[in-house]
Amino acid sequence: MRFIFLLVSLFVMCAYWLHAQNPIVPDQGLNDPHIHIFEDMAYVYASHDKSVDNNMFIMEDWWVWSSPDLVNWTKRSVLNPKDTYIGKPYSRCWATDAAYKNGKYYWYFSEGNEQTGVMVSDTPVGPWTDPLGKPLLASDLTPTHEYDMAIYEENGDHYIIFGVWDYYIAKLNADMISLAEPPKKISINNPRGPYNRDGKNNEMPTDDKPFVHKFNGKYYLSWGCFYAMSDNLYGPYNYVDTIIKETSFAEGYESPTWPNGFLQGRHGSFFEWHNQSYFVYCDISQTGNRYFRDAFISYVHYKDNGEIATINVNGVGVGQYDVNMGYIEAEDYFDANNVRKTENVMGGFSISPNGSNSHVIYPNIQNIVSKKAIVFEVLSKTETEIEVREGNPSGKILATCRFSSNSTKAFRKESFNVKDLYNGQTICLVFKSASIKNLKINRFNFK
Repeated sequence: MRFIFLLVSLFVMCAYWLHAQNPIVPDQGLNDPHIHIFEDMAYVYASHDKSVDNNMFIMEDWWVWSSPDLVNWTKRSVLNPKDTYIGKPYSRCWATDAAYKNGKYYWYFSEGNEQTGVMVSDTPVGPWTDPLGKPLLASDLTPTHEYDMAIYEENGDHYIIFGVWDYYIAKLNADMISLAEPPKKISINNPRGPYNRDGKNNEMPTDDKPFVHKFNGKYYLSWGCFYAMSDNLYGPYNYVDTIIKETSFAEGYESPTWPNGFLQGRHGSFFEWHNQSYFVYCDISQTGNRYFRDAFISYVHYKDNGEIATINVNGVGVGQYDVNMGYIEAEDYFDANNVRKTENVMGGFSISPNGSNSHVIYPNIQNIVSKKAIVFEVLSKTETEIEVREGNPSGKILATCRFSSNSTKAFRKESFNVKDLYNGQTICLVFKSASIKNLKINRFNFK
């Protein structure tokens, strides 16, 4: 009986890994994640809750994990506080971020909620050395607390953003371990936060863990799932919205939440890879313990006006798909070339080819082995064509799909026979020349 139980347990574990990749590293307490892409590999720099039995924040080291696909993760590096200027065991190893410049990698870390240090290495995963032997951002530098930093890079220059309630920004020198200017306070108009839902809490207007990224010429300052926008890196920023809402959650991922609700504690960062945008963030829906957090990843899509659409919070995550869960949204690709996303009349997003050699790739599609047809929801101005190929734009043709012209504004379903499917397959959609600026794909599925 014990052998049968072990077999059943192994089957359940395999099924979990096959169909769920949020959390990205289950049952490990990986949290406050920042993901960077170095040499076409994803690296997550994160803090680490010690135990699922924690009844307070106990974080004794920092971690680096890497992944080639955002699905399979490998622990690559552990940074112990005794190997930094802290010089001894320490239980408040808070959020980190990383950067690359001139052949060196820099890993910035929080000494609790007080100070920021920096380490340097020749590789993204160490070994790490402390070049200063003291904090980069000391606790008396500004009126806020100098922790939970983020690093923003633009045109070869790097900036550090940090603080709680009020945020500060400063340009780094070329050595990446000193400031080129005194920190400047970032102004946010009409801010909101998990403790300030109505805009009246002036003492705690935002949160800790700021992050800055840029998309299509606009700067985004975020704190968890709240964000503001600006035309200038230094601000002022105008508060916009949250990217997580009640409609975000798949069943089983909506609770439990933090004391101030599901908008609290979503520390994380935005990143881009293969022409796709993502948000990686903290979640406690699977652990039930605010002191033992997980890291999730969701796709990010930008509306035509620059605002960020509401994200989905589920167990499938990114970089893999399960056709038993319904349609695959076309904009949730893993890789794309010469393809653009646009809002559509369905209230979501579509993709369309924008030039020659346009294609999109969807890896690791599960539960398609018995399927015989691929069904698209499309809007085609003229007669257009795409090829469904295996793996990449040069892979084996699995189906040729010719869409008839449609003079209406409504998406139409069209089905095509498809062959040689197997579970875990990578599908590449290749747009032919007539499709350029004439075809929009909303979503697709296999039957």
